[in-house]
Amino acid sequence: MLDLTFTAPQPKVISGAKAEWELVIGLEVHAQVASNAKLFSGASTTFGAEPNANVAFVDAAMPGMLPVVNEFCVAQAVRTGLGLKAQINLRSAFDRKNYFYPDLPQGYQISQLYHPIVGEGEVIVDMGPGVARRVRIERIHLEQDAGKSIHDMDPNMSFVDLNRTGVALMEIVSRPDIRGPEEAAAYVAKLRQILRYLGTCDGNMQNGNLRADVNVSVCKPGAYERYQETQDFSHLGTRCEIKNMNSLRFIQAAIDYEARRQIAILEDGGSIVQETRLYDPDKGETRSMRSKEEAHDYRYFPDPDLLPLEIEQAWVDDIAATMPELPDARKARYMGDFGLTDYDASVLTAEKENAVFFEAVAMGRDGKTAANWVINELFGRLNKESLGIAESPLSAAQLGGVLDLIGSGEISGKMAKDLFEILWTEGGDPADIAAARGMKQVTDTGAIEAAVDEIIAANPAQVEKARANAKLAGWFTGQVLKATGGKANPAVVNEMVARKLGL
Repeated sequence: MLDLTFTAPQPKVISGAKAEWELVIGLEVHAQVASNAKLFSGASTTFGAEPNANVAFVDAAMPGMLPVVNEFCVAQAVRTGLGLKAQINLRSAFDRKNYFYPDLPQGYQISQLYHPIVGEGEVIVDMGPGVARRVRIERIHLEQDAGKSIHDMDPNMSFVDLNRTGVALMEIVSRPDIRGPEEAAAYVAKLRQILRYLGTCDGNMQNGNLRADVNVSVCKPGAYERYQETQDFSHLGTRCEIKNMNSLRFIQAAIDYEARRQIAILEDGGSIVQETRLYDPDKGETRSMRSKEEAHDYRYFPDPDLLPLEIEQAWVDDIAATMPELPDARKARYMGDFGLTDYDASVLTAEKENAVFFEAVAMGRDGKTAANWVINELFGRLNKESLGIAESPLSAAQLGGVLDLIGSGEISGKMAKDLFEILWTEGGDPADIAAARGMKQVTDTGAIEAAVDEIIAANPAQVEKARANAKLAGWFTGQVLKATGGKANPAVVNEMVARKLGL
């Protein structure tokens, strides 16, 4: 277990012209379920297909077409709930959320309002070494995505692409526990990390596979505490929702702008209108999109085409038995088993693929040495060349081979970096390359002793200085390494120089 100190949410305090204000934030994260088929049809979910290529009759709302729930999508939602330590509801139901939009052929969205598949859970958000916040999850429900309207292909008409229509989404709704822009971004980042470890969403924000609706309100100091005591949302002020945020940086910027906008209105004697807004990253501001609808505006009612969804506890238990090791547990293991720092363990577990690579390198070797090489040399080079771990020219086995040569004393640290460069550009077996190119250290004590004796004999003045100040003995080590072309084992040289000088 990680040794974490949970702190109460620390509000972001913004000084207005007349008073101080605090931020209150809740997020609704839409995560596209990692599935090859849609929620109610067998149509493909492949991204980047030709417009309207991945559309089944039911997605296009053809008359007489009935939805059939995708069991795998349900399992993915259950797996997500288990990963967030949430209540799994064995009985849930689908509802129709009625509204018109050009890319919603049915005229309604199939969602879950009254009986979601997942209930209350939590996300532990890292806010610094050993410090965390607990953000409560209110619910997770399954729903279908809408299509995409395209307005920039023709000056006189719009086009509709229905490829996304019917794609399964998990809407993960938080409580208003988040108190600042940085914490909001950290929450989304942690949630994304967990989903990627679970394999229930690929977390690709650029493609819209993970996006957030951010609810922002401001209140006077002390109001949030009154809400905590009473659960009366009126203490938190009127909220505005910023739709479809797909960048952690933009989430922070949008929250900061929206909070200051609301404060300026309130301090000028106005009132906040509950509405949906969009963030314009070019202008760095939010703008009104439409008035914020309430649930009753959508005229929700149970979907008559879908029976209530009933699952068995044994099925949930089977899914729980296949759960992977999640980021916090893996981080704690790295710190305990390998003696890594909080920072190093966090870097290595940030992405599951990185963690798997590290473990392959560290297996049977010194964990700290493996972590240093993976983080500093490998990740540094990957970042420099804008490559992901899957694109690394260097395999875990090759890097492990380099560490084996260091551990056996056959090559020095400097030689290892030269060998790393050769492997990166040319590939090959580390041991074979080190042998073929004469990179191995000289471990013949006779040859090293001869070089030490020669340099000591040729530098009597330096000998006297070193005997007077032992720190100067390093000069002899450097000269011996130079004389042997850098191939002498530094540890052997150091020991021999000290013995010869009587230090």
